[in-house]
Amino acid sequence: MATFFGEVVVAPSRAGVDDEESAEEAREETPEDREIRRELEKKREIDVLWTLKSGASAGSSADEPFVCSKFIVAIGHNAAAFLSSFILDSVCWEVVGVVKLWNEWCRTSNTTNVLPTDSFCLFYRLISDPTVLLCQCSCYVAEDQQFQWLEKVFGCMRKESLQVTILSTCPVADYKTQESTLTLPSPFLKALKTKEFKEQVCCPLLEQPNIVRDLPAAVLSYCQVWHIPAVLYQCYTDVIKLDTVTIEAFKPLLSSKILKSLVKDVSESIKILKKLLTTNETHNNIYI
Repeated sequence: MATFFGEVVVAPSRAGVDDEESAEEAREETPEDREIRRELEKKREIDVLWTLKSGASAGSSADEPFVCSKFIVAIGHNAAAFLSSFILDSVCWEVVGVVKLWNEWCRTSNTTNVLPTDSFCLFYRLISDPTVLLCQCSCYVAEDQQFQWLEKVFGCMRKESLQVTILSTCPVADYKTQESTLTLPSPFLKALKTKEFKEQVCCPLLEQPNIVRDLPAAVLSYCQVWHIPAVLYQCYTDVIKLDTVTIEAFKPLLSSKILKSLVKDVSESIKILKKLLTTNETHNNIYI
């Protein structure tokens, strides 16, 4: 603190102290600490279990990269519910893979019998065209697990002629604009694409300085690096749980080139959507 006007006061500095403390902590790591760290890293490893061959067991993996022309990835409960309502059915699609992971936020298993509120990551293949693959990922993939997810999922696919579509949701409060977010017509869609994606997008492009995060950003970045045509459709919403309005905000995508040939009967879609929301409400009720 200065004792008179104009005195030069040298502020305390921790420059170099943090590095010294980190080095000291590293030196103090015991064999038990290293063993615990190794076990934790092992526990956080992601397993992708494929059943691509008929008669294959649940623990089998894809031996060789398989041909994939379209890969649709829905990340989050509402995006996954959109695919369940308007695209997926048990007649045209079959489960061909599951991701097993553990982190601080969620835990998934190799089961394929899941509820809309469960944390899961499943892969489906179109029976009439096995090159079309779909993924529902409602579980949280931690930052240190995203590279594993990308390498183990895309590592099983041939990247030639591959096109990727990503669906995700995001809080409307994260959307940066000069207007008040309270006046925005939530929910709404924004798109972000790689340089190789040449088709017309179904909504306005995401403006700067907005960014995307987590697994959707990781998938899009991976596609950019590998020169894979890809587009991300992000729904900004003010509802974090399963919500009809948020799910239906993705409906403009049904007219896109990659999805329009996969859309099932609309009347059936509405019934399935209502069933999903009813199941969700029943599952979330607490009786005392």
